[in-house]
Amino acid sequence: MTKLSDLGPPIPGKRHGGDHSDEQDNFYSCPICGQLVDMRDLRQVIWHERPKHKPFIVLVD
Repeated sequence: MTKLSDLGPPIPGKRHGGDHSDEQDNFYSCPICGQLVDMRDLRQVIWHERPKHKPFIVLVD
């Protein structure tokens, strides 16, 4: 299974359209695997755009 760290260093993104202080606005549920995707991290967005992908393991220190 792929780990988030296998995708390389973070590629931070920035939301357009002003301040969004509600943390849940930064996530969506992937329609393919059901995993939550942090839209501020381009690595995650690109991974979840792949057809037939598997969820990756997110390790939190």
